[in-house]
Parts: sequence; structure tokens; C-alpha cells
Amino acid sequence: MQSYPEIEYIVVDPGSTDGSRDIIERYRDRLGKVILEPDTGAADGLNKGFAASSGDVLGFLNSDDILFPGTVAAAARFFAKAPNVDVVSGHARILSSDDRVLRVAYSDAMSVKKYIYGGVVLIQPSTFFRREAYRRTGGFNVDNHSTWDGELFLEMARKGACFSRCDEIWSGYRLHGQSITASKRLQQDSYEQHVRLFSSVMGRAPSRLDGVLRGAFRIARPILNPRDAWERLARGPVYGRKLDCQESERALGS
Repeated sequence: MQSYPEIEYIVVDPGSTDGSRDIIERYRDRLGKVILEPDTGAADGLNKGFAASSGDVLGFLNSDDILFPGTVAAAARFFAKAPNVDVVSGHARILSSDDRVLRVAYSDAMSVKKYIYGGVVLIQPSTFFRREAYRRTGGFNVDNHSTWDGELFLEMARKGACFSRCDEIWSGYRLHGQSITASKRLQQDSYEQHVRLFSSVMGRAPSRLDGVLRGAFRIARPILNPRDAWERLARGPVYGRKLDCQESERALGS
């Protein structure tokens, strides 16, 4: 439950058939805006939701993720105390479909160069940003159907947004059987999006040497984020986890 008094809930549903519409109607009097119309994908739906919102600080949840009690108030306090910060990321508990805690995942410090070499993971449901930082990017790329959230964070950084971290666990990130990463087509799209973004930042296509550098940045990440490295050693990875019938692969951020 979120205790922050000035929170605005925007629900975007392009046509669910799993009973979501009934739940939306049950809580409609608590919602600031409900958008029930087709869209071209998650990025398009999120753009519509943010366009309908009025708050100065934005964040978003996918259907199975959760915010822990007090998260919105904590994010608001962080921004109030750090007026120079445009984007803040907390950490998350990785949950199975039956809400077992699989591990804790810790956000990295943001850097454009580290990001394009695979050395940054920001916990998406634990990340909040100022409206102005979002506006400067032009919003989510509706042509990106796999890593739209990571591209948004990268574009914010490229536009000069100041990133920070709050050392608190703000969300539950649920692994489930219908994850987009279960699709080989979307895995291929994710690779193609990486190449496109790399080329946009560097002004050239990635080379064989860049592959070596990507490996080096991935090796450096556990050194720079030792708590996340310990969780991986002690409780397993998020990527490529061997899942039982109640779990599936789901990637974090980029």
C-alpha cells in the first residue's frame, strides 16, 4: 500500500481478457485515469499513460510487478532532498510466480559507456524520474518492442539527466511464464536494438574489439556492485535461471 497522499494512478489496458478489466472497474474510483484502447505495444501504451498524467515524478509497473509499502513516499523524499537528481533507482526482490523470494537484485550506477557495453542494470520498477527528464527524450520508442525501458534510461542519460541510487528495496520483480524473453523473436529484436543503440552512441557499428570490451565490462560489473555479485553466487542469476514449472526467464532492464 502506498501512503503518499498525492499519488496519481494511471491504468493502461489495450484489451486484456484475463479478468483485468473487472479488477480495473472495481477500483476505478481510486484511479486518476483509465485508458482502455488498443496500442502498438508496451512503449506506445506507456506514452499514452504518461501523456494523461499530471505529476512531476513518474514511474511505471508492468502487470505482475509490485511496489512495496512506502516506496512512492520514499522516492518523493529522495527527490525533495536531491533537487539536482533527475532519475533514481532503488533495488528489488526477485519473486517467483507464487511470491517466493528468489534473490535480491541491486541497481548499478548509470553510465552511458557502461550501458552500451552491457555493464549497467537498472531495476525498472524501482526507478522513478522527473517529468522533464522524460519529456526531453520524446518518450518511449514505439518501434522498440523488447528494451523500450532501457532505451528510455539511456536517452535520459544522453540528454544530460543526473542519475542516482537509493539504497532501499522498493519493488518486487516477478518472473513468470509469459515473459517477453521467452520469445526467440524478441531475443533477436533485443540484440538488434542493442546494435542500433550502440551505433547511435558510438557513431559506428560494434566491432570484434567491442565484443571483448563488452566482456570486460560484464566482468567489472560484479566488482563495482559486489552485493549483486554475492546474490548471484549465493542464490543464482536472474538471467538464465534454471526454472521450475512456476518460474521462467525474465530479464532486468537492459
